[in-house]
Amino acid sequence: MSATDTHRAIDAVWRIESARIIAGLARIVRDVGLAEELAQDALVAALEQWPDSGIPDNPGAWLMAAAKHRAIDRLRRAKLLERKHGELSRELEARQERAVSDLEAAIDDDIGDDRLRLIFTACHPVLSPEGRAALTLRLLGGLTTDEIARAFLVPEPTVAQRIVRAKRALSEAHVPFEMPRGAERAARLSSVLEVIYLVFNEGYTATAGDDWLRPTLCEDALRLGRILAELAADEPEVHGLVALMEIQASRIGARVSPSGEPILLLDQDRSRWDQLLIGRGLAALERAEKLGKARGRYTVQAAIAACHARARAPEETDWSRIVSLYGELAQLTPSPIVELNRAVALAMAYGPGKGLELIDTLVAEPSLKSYHLLPSVRGDLLFKLGRFGEAQAEFERAATLTRNVRERELMLERAKACVD
Repeated sequence: MSATDTHRAIDAVWRIESARIIAGLARIVRDVGLAEELAQDALVAALEQWPDSGIPDNPGAWLMAAAKHRAIDRLRRAKLLERKHGELSRELEARQERAVSDLEAAIDDDIGDDRLRLIFTACHPVLSPEGRAALTLRLLGGLTTDEIARAFLVPEPTVAQRIVRAKRALSEAHVPFEMPRGAERAARLSSVLEVIYLVFNEGYTATAGDDWLRPTLCEDALRLGRILAELAADEPEVHGLVALMEIQASRIGARVSPSGEPILLLDQDRSRWDQLLIGRGLAALERAEKLGKARGRYTVQAAIAACHARARAPEETDWSRIVSLYGELAQLTPSPIVELNRAVALAMAYGPGKGLELIDTLVAEPSLKSYHLLPSVRGDLLFKLGRFGEAQAEFERAATLTRNVRERELMLERAKACVD
């Protein structure tokens, strides 16, 4: 295997395993920033050794073991330094020994819900909402600062500063790595739901890279959502988010061709939608609505997803209800992205001209300047109106804005279709 292929393999393993390694280390060393540093050390060791030694049979376990050894070395060095300075009491020594022992045992075991603990830790109120989301996507989703910046439509240096400040704040506040209870858990819940859904979305439509999907991120987010639904059974928005993710995840098998090309919603083979996941999603939506509280944004989005799930064919979709639901969502969380989605629903319900009217009001929106889906949607509506030259330009612009290889290829194919 060439060095380039080895580095690609290491990158793929890191994206899959990094959250599990960081979460396990954070539980032991009690410092999120240190845990990430130790995991990064293991990654550097892999980059140095694997090109010569070859990729191990179980690369995730190799990285875990390397991170474990570095954590143990760090703890032992700290203990030795304390001894030299005469500041190590018997109590501290016992605690350090337990930490080393716990690390050796726990890192090798299944981590369980450590990733959920990691999210609650990263969503501590000592951090700003933006810092919480950026840090969690970095640690749990394995996203780069560039990818996070594109997800939030903000400059990359801004995201980098948020992550650095968030790590520092957690360390300085000595935030414990644990699952909060009672009022403290409730206070962090909305931030936790937000970052779980952000992780799911990155898996559902990858910001960058060669693949349109990253299913392991979707699976992680779903697993965490299901655990949270049992911990907060009386919170309708938890069930709303689970419903939304279950229904969206049901389409994953139909969203790409055998060779990896994206397949858009209306072109998907609905017989390939996972009916078990749809059933679970509809049940979770019913559970959310039966709690009797006002619908929140995740429950409304789940209701939109349910409209698609219940339609046996695209033409049977209740688009007028979807337009109404997007109007409700816009009241709860006004944003240009919601308006963009509402424009698509308007076009489907009342014709492409109606959708284009709303799209054209968003063209000057600063936050959408680099958002590839704006020209993509506008190009689709122009194509349906027979304005092929304008549509081609929009698809080509969308291709220049996306960082995902598969999505770029799709946009270029759609541009070519405008002149064929």
